[in-house]
Amino acid sequence: MTDLASTEAAAGTALAETDDGTARLHRNLFVAIAALLVIAPFVAYPVFVMKVLCFALFALAFNLLLGYGGLLSFGHAAYFGMASYVSAYTAKNWGLTPELAILLGTAVAALLGTVFGALAIRRQGIYFAMITLALAQMVFFFSLQAPRFTGGEDGIQAVPRGKLFGLVSLADDRALYWLVAAIFMAGLLLIYRIIHSPFGQVCKAIRDNEPR
Repeated sequence: MTDLASTEAAAGTALAETDDGTARLHRNLFVAIAALLVIAPFVAYPVFVMKVLCFALFALAFNLLLGYGGLLSFGHAAYFGMASYVSAYTAKNWGLTPELAILLGTAVAALLGTVFGALAIRRQGIYFAMITLALAQMVFFFSLQAPRFTGGEDGIQAVPRGKLFGLVSLADDRALYWLVAAIFMAGLLLIYRIIHSPFGQVCKAIRDNEPR
């Protein structure tokens, strides 16, 4: 009994040390990413780095769905694009401030994702992928056929950057960069938290054994 208890205690200690090491590694990675974000606009063109961060956040969200949920979605760009259209349209035509336009775009994308998810979630494998592809194509053709809203093939041009909270002008590329970098870090931390939450563990369990 003593040997068994000692073995279990040693295993528990080793597991705790492994968890501590993993947590320390993740913290160091976050610090390194934050440091790179601080340096980036001074060594590269800020607009280019902003585009990289936007698509990096898109990739992180796609990885959450496929890598941890096991769901191959070809419709991921529909939410990304719809949020962009709504934010740009409301900022240009309704005169919304940047923060309100971003929040409204996010809300519309979330609503679209809820509707698409309700239609596709009961399917598995290739059927799920094909349904999401079909729904994404609907959004694509809507975007082309609604030029008053989306600008058609040209997109929405001359979107005003405005002032964040009515205080910080985003006309300067670096000021806009800091906003994009903050949104990226918030999205990264949120996805990390989801992955390591009970919900994230359930998603991984479903991915590994969906019938059960």
